[in-house]
Amino acid sequence: MHSIKDIRSNIDLFKKKISERNTKINFDELLALDKEYREIIQQKEKLEHDKKQLSKSKDEKNFSKSKEISNKILELEKQLQNIKKKLDNILNIIPNIAHSDVPIGKDETANKLIRKNGEISKFNFKVKSHTEIGELTKSIDFNTAAKLSGSRYVMLKNNYAKLERALINFMLDIHTEKFGYTEISPPLIVNENIMFGTGQLPKFEEDQFEVKIEEKERKFLIPTAEVVLTNIVRDEVIEVKELPLRFVAGTPCFRKEAGSYGKDTKGMIRQHQFYKVELVSIVDPKNCQSELDRMLSCAEEILKLLKLPYQVTLLSSGDMGFSAEKTYDIEVWMPSENKYREISSCSSCGVFQARRMNAKFKDGKDKQFLGTLNGSGLAVGRLLIAIIENFQNADGTISIPDVLKKYMGNLEKI
Repeated sequence: MHSIKDIRSNIDLFKKKISERNTKINFDELLALDKEYREIIQQKEKLEHDKKQLSKSKDEKNFSKSKEISNKILELEKQLQNIKKKLDNILNIIPNIAHSDVPIGKDETANKLIRKNGEISKFNFKVKSHTEIGELTKSIDFNTAAKLSGSRYVMLKNNYAKLERALINFMLDIHTEKFGYTEISPPLIVNENIMFGTGQLPKFEEDQFEVKIEEKERKFLIPTAEVVLTNIVRDEVIEVKELPLRFVAGTPCFRKEAGSYGKDTKGMIRQHQFYKVELVSIVDPKNCQSELDRMLSCAEEILKLLKLPYQVTLLSSGDMGFSAEKTYDIEVWMPSENKYREISSCSSCGVFQARRMNAKFKDGKDKQFLGTLNGSGLAVGRLLIAIIENFQNADGTISIPDVLKKYMGNLEKI
């Protein structure tokens, strides 16, 4: 979230930077509302001063004048509430400003390839997709899942279910033991304020699963553990010596995938429910870029250990997420599609989310907004697909990567 003071002081810069995010915002309306809001505050403060002066007099004639002023103040307060709501409706949907390193462009065509890693396997047989292998082994069951829940759900069985669990445990172990992240087992249902804090609401409400609970607060299933892990510092003031804070969680995630109809309808690529191991860092904002590089290397390490080929791209200003100031995507090789597919996004959000969460740190007497970062470390379903396809054998079996064998009861193949 941006400060209206910053926008007011740097309006030309904001107009340019937000247009680079491929977003249209009516800044003229925003500034007009801001001006009206400040003018009414001045009127209200003058009336409050006049009322205070009248209260010092014991003249009974001033009682009616004081009451009249009170009524005017109440009317101005109503106007302020109405204008504030309109102001917030605009401010809340303005995306973060892209970092100076980010390539400017409308969409993914302007993304920048940073590096490739690993060798793409050459098969001496016709490569099968994960859906074909799943049908062959009867272990990736879309039909039963559809009967239970509808489209875009899957049921894994036998050793494929075990492999999914093994991947989660493997990644959590690497991120906690090797990289020092603190493991969290968070709630999967959060309130409206928490969703607002990380930027899922109000702009992306149509993509969220709302839970109907007989409570005054609206509740939502988490679309990613980023939501809960980042909001741990909501309304907190952290001592600078406690930074950085690094959290990791392996959780189910729930998304309606609104606007994606027709995309990846076959297979496990785009599901309403999926598992993900999520990384979140809370830092001094001046360290956001170095922490982003660190987080990216942590996510890459998983693919290196699994010996899966991948590439890293820097997203353009028009392809980044709403809250991000800079994002790297990691894309893993999918043999059946003969292309790389996203398996992680690692993003720095600067102080954007911290403003929405009122999350600060203290260095001496000075209080500042925190820097926040998040990244998939990694998406479990897509990682499962990558292993199934890259480690497939001619007979339909899947060789287990060496680092996963201890999590799979020392199985060589499934």
